[in-house]
Amino acid sequence: MASQPFSRCAISILFLCAAASSLCGQAPAQDEKNPNPLPPSSKAAASGQTAPAKQSSPEVELQQAINSSGNDRAALVRNLEAFLKEYPDSQQRPQIYRALVEASMQLQDNARAASYAERIVALSPDDISMTILTIQLLEQNGDEAALRRATNYATRVLEFVERSSSAKSPKVSQEEWTAEKNRDRMSVLTMRGRLELKLKDTVAAQKDLTASYAVLPSATAAEQLGEIAELKKDSNGAIQHYARAFALADAANGNASRREIRQKLGNVWRLAHGSDDGLGDYLLRTYDDASQASIAAKPRKNADAHEIADFTLRKAPQGTAFPLKDTRGKVLVVNFWATWCSPCHVLEPSFARVAADFQRNPEVFFLAANCDEDESLVAPYLAADKPRTAVVFADGLDRFFTVNSFPTVMVIDRAGKIAYRSDGFEPDTFEANLEAAVRRALALPRASPPAGNPAP
Repeated sequence: MASQPFSRCAISILFLCAAASSLCGQAPAQDEKNPNPLPPSSKAAASGQTAPAKQSSPEVELQQAINSSGNDRAALVRNLEAFLKEYPDSQQRPQIYRALVEASMQLQDNARAASYAERIVALSPDDISMTILTIQLLEQNGDEAALRRATNYATRVLEFVERSSSAKSPKVSQEEWTAEKNRDRMSVLTMRGRLELKLKDTVAAQKDLTASYAVLPSATAAEQLGEIAELKKDSNGAIQHYARAFALADAANGNASRREIRQKLGNVWRLAHGSDDGLGDYLLRTYDDASQASIAAKPRKNADAHEIADFTLRKAPQGTAFPLKDTRGKVLVVNFWATWCSPCHVLEPSFARVAADFQRNPEVFFLAANCDEDESLVAPYLAADKPRTAVVFADGLDRFFTVNSFPTVMVIDRAGKIAYRSDGFEPDTFEANLEAAVRRALALPRASPPAGNPAP
């Protein structure tokens, strides 16, 4: 499944139309002189002749059902349902069902859309995208029977996620694969917990939402746990969960509204404390705790590295291994940057020009180390900007050198020590200062190897 695996899937009737056209052949060309010709039977009647009976086929009738509906989705639904009534075992059923799902959704007939979506899932149980759409449609219907079926489908999706946890692509790192699986498990557990909450099964809902939050903390799970705690008259628990939801909510993410969470939190806090006094301090502490927990949940890359040569970075954006062991005894110049950092964008051409001056010197190596927390931002940025120096993910190198602001540029000498460090960017002097620092580092002799180790 994808990093955001549960968005509404796109369904189109174009495939159905194309399939019907290929089966039925091309429609006959229209007579330019007579743009509205009579059908053969009408022509025969007009001439007093009896037209021979023409046998139709399911494929031809399907094409006629599609063509006669034009752009009218209501007519398309009527025509396709009439076709299915006449040909219930048509080989085109899966495509027809998909067309009926899409048309029904466009007509805001979610009950009909859910009915046909369930038929697709019955035919193709491993169609996870359609299963998730079915869950969404059944949830919108809202009746208990629909919610129970949606919960069963959510369990099926969770089982699929668990089964697929060992099918790692060789193109994806173990860390990325684990993160993706965790996002999938979190999403399905939250979805099932939400359905269980609507069914008033608070015990099952709390279990799923707690498991979801443990796998990957999210504002949605925290908010719903707050609702459960509030229903149980657990004010302290509700305050804790709502505060976490507020801290984790993203203003750009429609899944959790900070304003609504703030209202719920304020209401519970006032019931417990009589006023809003102290709520601000509590929120700040919760925000810091939630942020630290999120950082701690991520594995620390190169945690055992004691010197630069111990690091194995990854090339950006593809993620292939990039060991730094070959830089031992050389001068390394590193530009620590992030996609959201405007000065980093301005600095990059200057850094590239200095790198170009030394490109023929095998004793010096230039790297641009990306420090984005969300690595998905890097590929589109590189595709647009096309930097001229080698780009890697920092993978803990920023932590090793305590990089806290961007851009930060360092020159690491042959002994692995910092010979130059620039935190920030002065356009007028940057290139001259960096070039001079590189030349000073190159002028230093190679460090003597430890006793017993031959020089390379």
